[in-house]
Amino acid sequence: MSSKRLVFLTVPGLRRKDLQKMPNLQMLTSSGCVSTVRHAFPCVTWPSQANVLTGKAADSHGVVANGFYWRDECKVEMWTAWNEVIQQPQIWDLLKDKGLKSAAWFPMLSKGCGADYVCMPAPIHKPDGSEDLWCYTKPQEFYGELLEKYDHFPLKHFWGPLANIKSSKWIANSAVECARKFKPDFFYIYLPHLDYAAQKFGPDSEQAIAAVEELDALIGELVADMNAGLEDPSWMVLSEYVITAVDHVSYPNRILRNAGLLSVCESDSDPGKEMLDFEHSDAWALVDHQFSHVFVKDRNEETIARVVELFQDTEGIDKVLVGPERGDLDHERSGDVVLVSNANSWQAYYWWLDDSLAPSFAHTVDIHRKPGYDPIELCFDMATMSVPLDATLVKGSHGVPQEPGKEQGVLACSDAALLDGDVLSETQVFESVIRFFQQA
Repeated sequence: MSSKRLVFLTVPGLRRKDLQKMPNLQMLTSSGCVSTVRHAFPCVTWPSQANVLTGKAADSHGVVANGFYWRDECKVEMWTAWNEVIQQPQIWDLLKDKGLKSAAWFPMLSKGCGADYVCMPAPIHKPDGSEDLWCYTKPQEFYGELLEKYDHFPLKHFWGPLANIKSSKWIANSAVECARKFKPDFFYIYLPHLDYAAQKFGPDSEQAIAAVEELDALIGELVADMNAGLEDPSWMVLSEYVITAVDHVSYPNRILRNAGLLSVCESDSDPGKEMLDFEHSDAWALVDHQFSHVFVKDRNEETIARVVELFQDTEGIDKVLVGPERGDLDHERSGDVVLVSNANSWQAYYWWLDDSLAPSFAHTVDIHRKPGYDPIELCFDMATMSVPLDATLVKGSHGVPQEPGKEQGVLACSDAALLDGDVLSETQVFESVIRFFQQA
């Protein structure tokens, strides 16, 4: 059995130039190295994490976005899926075969995963629409211990208008408790803090730079505590994706509606408002940052051709992909057409043509009922206590791979021997982790 341990941090939005303002991260890698990471499309949370955990692309592991449209049920599932949706073995599965222990701290698809120790938000939703704070942990009783020491995981600081360093701080502190008690060989930790200001204010804004400095201070504390708890482990710190400045937004569902392809209906629970009618729409788009999956009813070839023609010259849309053209998204769970934004643009989920007809949840922080990602939730208006319906407020987005010569993501390591090359794919990041334990 290995006597070496590895702590693996994933940090959305981390860029090479951010390292200049991160003395603690620089110190961690002073005797190691920093490689450029080429992120695979789509560069969003769930697929990116699945790429690294499996060493495969989305056409193999099946995680094609931050949510799924289950065609047989005409149902959208956003942010609630369990680990079983990943169709390939993951790092912890492979390490378990070698008798090694793993911890999964907040990777988004970790509920039900093969890691020995797990922590993931799992609020309890009540019939009246309210929720009680809770976390899914393995072992189950461990959350009780964390609750006693650190109080509940601060979900309101994990996403939405109050998102801040407190959520990453709780994740780090609870991870240290796990390390001290269980001493896993491989420890995956997700620190989301750089995700917020870069989208709301732009990746080079004062607020985004301040977030980089805040995160570095937290990493310094985490490294000191983990080095004591795990007896000087090796470290890898990975950019999950890079956030780029945007000044344009497109609305695929409105375009589909104006073309007569998207249908709306009224919900009994929200009278007078327009709901997207998944079952009866000929085509609709599940949007996710800088790309979207357009699902066509019965995969009708004529409708697919019409959708392609509709978006080929649309402002803000760089690529319209069908069939094998979808590359890593050529999977049965994907939309029949995939729309890819220009680097300076992103896609909003809106389908209504009159804001007074928008469903009530459009004005709230509701990541589950919206059939697509909504970064405007970061811009919640405290005066009106609602989410504004102004998609132009977003100043940063991701999903499209970074062009050569543009700001790139990184993999920073405490030991130069951990990496093999100056430029790595996410598959090679997976291979670096596996190689670490083979050499141990």
